[in-house]
Amino acid sequence: MNRTDKQSFVEDFRGRLQESPAIFLTDFSGLDVKSMTVLRDELRKSGAEYMVVKNRLVRLALQDLDLPDLSEWLTGPTGVIIGHSGPVDAAKAVADFAKTHDDRPVFKVGVLENSVLDASQIERLAKLPNKETLLAMLAGALQAPMAALAGALEAKLQEMSGLLEALREKKEGEGA
Repeated sequence: MNRTDKQSFVEDFRGRLQESPAIFLTDFSGLDVKSMTVLRDELRKSGAEYMVVKNRLVRLALQDLDLPDLSEWLTGPTGVIIGHSGPVDAAKAVADFAKTHDDRPVFKVGVLENSVLDASQIERLAKLPNKETLLAMLAGALQAPMAALAGALEAKLQEMSGLLEALREKKEGEGA
């Protein structure tokens, strides 16, 4: 790759990093090309992309961005995961993939909303339900008190109609 190609790559890569809500750095050593292709496909399905980039080019791309300094983790083989759709799906895809591939790749560090996440925090993030499931759980939690209130009000209405019916029968019995 010549100098102008590297410069255009760094600019493009910088734009991707800037637009992404989540970035993860991984150590992919021990994975063969076939496994890397499967990992890329899984990440693509989850709305993320996996790139193997020279550490020096990653440092150049991160220089002018408002992101924490990640240079201490840019050693050895480094794969960059750019999570376009959010952090949970990308982390979950890598964690699921690692279960069947000798725990590879290994998370080095992540960045979520300008906060640095270590490997254990990323693993906890991967165990969370995805966004749609969390929204469904929230909707259920919000619906439960309203459903209970509606049930209580309906019970009181039925009780009141029963009392009115008993009163009507009593009045009919007294009038006869």
